[in-house]
Amino acid sequence: MFRQLIRRPGGAIAVAILVVIAVLALGGPMLAPFDPYEASFDILLGPNATNWLGTDYMGRDVLSRLLHGSSLSVLGAVQVVCIGLLLGVLPGMLSVFCGRSFEWASLRVVDTLIALPSLVFAVAVTALIGNGVSEAMFVVGVLVTPFFYRVARAAALEVAGQPYLQASVLMGASVWWLVRQHVWRKAAPAVWIAVATMTGHSLIVVSSLTFLGIGVQPPEPTWGGLLASDLQYLSQKPYAPVFPSLLIVLTVAALNLLADTMRDIQRRGAA
Repeated sequence: MFRQLIRRPGGAIAVAILVVIAVLALGGPMLAPFDPYEASFDILLGPNATNWLGTDYMGRDVLSRLLHGSSLSVLGAVQVVCIGLLLGVLPGMLSVFCGRSFEWASLRVVDTLIALPSLVFAVAVTALIGNGVSEAMFVVGVLVTPFFYRVARAAALEVAGQPYLQASVLMGASVWWLVRQHVWRKAAPAVWIAVATMTGHSLIVVSSLTFLGIGVQPPEPTWGGLLASDLQYLSQKPYAPVFPSLLIVLTVAALNLLADTMRDIQRRGAA
């Protein structure tokens, strides 16, 4: 899959952008030229030789805060997807093989989660359990669970009617063996495409929450939080929101391009 990805222009561009974003997310704090929390009297400066992207309303270096905020923004989105994977993929597969009761109960839970307005629900729950990063990411992760559940269930339903699977059941194969040996192999390509798509969606949700001040405590920098603070000083620095917005747009676009390329590869392989 990876070889085929980088051979395609869209896949190569997406991988290149995501590698850069991953470096920023993992090494951003170490790459920051200044302390992202250190204020100064040089407020709202434009780009210059010392501060490449200028300073904010408290005189803090914008580039350092963007780099430092990359970790919380990107890794927060990854945390959301991991929670959705853990809570959605396995129940989605088991819903086909574990009887009517489990299937009915899991489908009702998924329907309930789909009906909830994600952003409003996330704000309400974090207000109840605490305005922390882990709490907010867990809530959003639960809300994206139905997406992974449906992808895994669709793959399991496609496999369930195959003669080789019915033969395995007649020979005494357990549900766990069927899921591990047959269902997962069928579901894996679709799940990875869902991971790429939902990571971009999760980044938008995480950025929206931090834009509203949910899930992060000031002065902790995030892309959404930087965008919110920059919008208050448009008259002094009208270009300031471009920097965090560009990072969000590039990351989401690269993830969607990656998902589209993977989906094209899967379709050509199936054909």
